[in-house]
Amino acid sequence: MTPNLPQRILINVTSQELYLVSDGELILSTWPVSTSKFGLGSQEGSFCTPLGKFRISEKIGAGAPLWMIFKSRVATGALSHPATDDDPSEEDLVLTRILWLEGTEPSNANTKERYIYIHGTNQEALIGKPASHGCVRLRNDDMAALFERVEVGCPVEIQVQPS
Repeated sequence: MTPNLPQRILINVTSQELYLVSDGELILSTWPVSTSKFGLGSQEGSFCTPLGKFRISEKIGAGAPLWMIFKSRVATGALSHPATDDDPSEEDLVLTRILWLEGTEPSNANTKERYIYIHGTNQEALIGKPASHGCVRLRNDDMAALFERVEVGCPVEIQVQPS
């Protein structure tokens, strides 16, 4: 039996992919993501995705249905639907589950106060290219799967790497 190695999340901004990795560097799962359409950075109010090392400080939404809308980290009771060409909502909804990130380096120490999450989205058609307002978006099914596989304290690294 393989030992249950600790996990970490690696997000490659260049390829717009999230990897769930064991400490032994075995890639357990890969999912496409969307990082910020405003670029990279940690400045307050920039809507940029921060780089560096983080940890999951809180898991929010266990048991909520897929497509549940969260406002201020509270389930609203309303479900969203995917944005379509007929209804191209520009709204950046936080859906399904939330993994709230906390920066562990001086350069990204304000991440939690900036409300940077990994979360589901109503903009699933934009997954795979920069489109968010700073957070890391996943498809809702992928978000639910990732949420079940990680714990509070799980290390996260967001970096620019060649794809």
